[in-house]
Amino acid sequence: MAILDPKTCYRALSSRDSRFDGRFFTCVSTTGIFCRPICPARTPAPDHCHFVRSAAEALTAGYRPCLRCRPETAPGLGGWLGTEATVNRALRLITEGALDDASITDLADRLGIGERHLRRLFLQHLGTSPGAVARARRLLLAKALLTDTDLSLTEVALAAGFGGPRRFQTAIRETYGKSPRDLRRTKKGAGQSGTQAGLRLRLAATEPYHWEGLRGFLAARAIPGVERLTETGAYERTLSLGSTKGRMILSRDPKGWFWVVLTLNRWDALSQVLARLHGLLDLAADPAAICAHLGTDPLLAPRIAAHPGLRVPGCWDPFELAVRAVLGQQVSVAGATTLAGRLVARLGKPLEDASDGDPSQPNRLFPDPEALATGDLTDLGLTTGRTGTLSALARAVLDDPTLLDPTADPDTARARLEALPGIGPWTAQYIALRAFRDPDAFPVGDLGLLRALENQGPWGSGRPNPKQLSERAEAWRPWRAYAALHLWTDP
Repeated sequence: MAILDPKTCYRALSSRDSRFDGRFFTCVSTTGIFCRPICPARTPAPDHCHFVRSAAEALTAGYRPCLRCRPETAPGLGGWLGTEATVNRALRLITEGALDDASITDLADRLGIGERHLRRLFLQHLGTSPGAVARARRLLLAKALLTDTDLSLTEVALAAGFGGPRRFQTAIRETYGKSPRDLRRTKKGAGQSGTQAGLRLRLAATEPYHWEGLRGFLAARAIPGVERLTETGAYERTLSLGSTKGRMILSRDPKGWFWVVLTLNRWDALSQVLARLHGLLDLAADPAAICAHLGTDPLLAPRIAAHPGLRVPGCWDPFELAVRAVLGQQVSVAGATTLAGRLVARLGKPLEDASDGDPSQPNRLFPDPEALATGDLTDLGLTTGRTGTLSALARAVLDDPTLLDPTADPDTARARLEALPGIGPWTAQYIALRAFRDPDAFPVGDLGLLRALENQGPWGSGRPNPKQLSERAEAWRPWRAYAALHLWTDP
């Protein structure tokens, strides 16, 4: 595990430097509390401070979360930086609730390693255990729901992954020294509960964050009936996660918070919904490290300066993204979006909820693998080959639901995709870039990338060929996906 420099951390703490928010937490020995670097409380003396990388590590050491700076609202960087791939995959699974109703042994099996090795990796890279990370996730999510919403205590317990009120009550009392009901009395404002009004929550992002770039990317690809950009610039879409169905509206305020309004038919999958939103917004990225690395290349430096904090847009569902990638083969973005709209109109199920009377509001769910495997794909404007690829993809996912598991090893996952008919390296890389959130995915043969570097590089006049671009992109590792976004955004 990389060692935090106490002097650097203390300077950031003393200056309330927001650039370090989420990168570390301060454990104060005299109070038994841990805080974010931006905490407004009086700065403790240096010898009373112990710095840790994650809230889980602080909780394991016996410290309580601060009620003023609220560690549960910190950006999601802590514990992700400098870790190796297996730990990152494990963290993503834990964030999605993998240890809420399963054991560490089950988690290790999903990762293809032994339990002892998994524990050793967590201790080495994060300073704590997988179980401690899962407990911290549940506790901090529960605290946010208690403070920011009007969900009932039972709904909070289920949404945070505790399984029932008793475990929830005990965990809150042991951590905060108060009952959930008493803790709720400390909140300054309330969200809204229930499927009629929606649930309003806020998400933190590490600055800089180029929301305009990500929003523009999503807007250009918004599928009619499933997604739209509202008149106020918010992103709205329908969503489905198992038996959980609903709609979300995502917006950003001038202070840098993301606000999400969720209208769901049930709340027990809320932690998984929030995990997918984090992936969609790429909230785990480290913009400072990415910009510093890519900015050394003269081909990228002006683009980095023009769009600092540009994120890689994730997706709501890996299967949906894979279908969209197939539809986008050798056609324009607008053409692929039109095809996706036709597919949704024919095979997408209507969202059963109370309409607000807005006919332009998203009202259909993207077709699931079964609907696509058995549905009629004729007369949609698709080639015979493209139709066959979509059917083969849907059947493959039905036969093996792990085919599009975003926590799988990226190289293995891409190889499995390329074994399907009609899916080549470009499609597999694009799926890896957005659905698997592989920061080094790079669709080297993409025409937009080649056009973006026309007459700009050492290859002279004209545009580079894929081999030349691939050679130049070696210096951009391990952030080639972000390089691709900069080239697409500023061609």
